[in-house]
Amino acid sequence: MTNDLEKKTTPALPRFRPNTDVLEREDGFHIFVDMPGVGKDGLFIDLRENELEVRGRAVYPREENAKALHVEFGDGEYVRTFTISDGVDREGIRATLKKGLLELFLPKAARLKPRRIEIQAG
Repeated sequence: MTNDLEKKTTPALPRFRPNTDVLEREDGFHIFVDMPGVGKDGLFIDLRENELEVRGRAVYPREENAKALHVEFGDGEYVRTFTISDGVDREGIRATLKKGLLELFLPKAARLKPRRIEIQAG
C-alpha cells in the first residue's frame, strides 16, 4: 500500500550554481546571474540579514505526442547566495529578469557614495 503523501511530492530537481558577474559602479553593485529557462513565476529572491539568496526553477514543457530520443535541456533549480555588506542600502535593492538574465542592483548606502567637497572661498 502506498502513502498518498508520497504520490503528491515532486522529485527534487538537480541543483546548479548559476554563472554570475558582480560589478561595482559609482551608484552601487550590479550582479548579473545567468538563469536560462527561469521565468518570473519561478524566481525567488530572499534577503535575510546579510544574505541575499537567489533561487530559480527552470521546467521545460514536454510534448505529449513526442518520444524524446536525446534530451540536454533538463529541468533544474538554480541557487546562489551572496553576502551583503553594511554598505548596501537594503531598501533600494531591485531585480530585473530579461531572457534568462537576472540583474540585481544593490545601491550603495548614502554614507559610502562618493561626494564632492565644496570649497569655501574666504
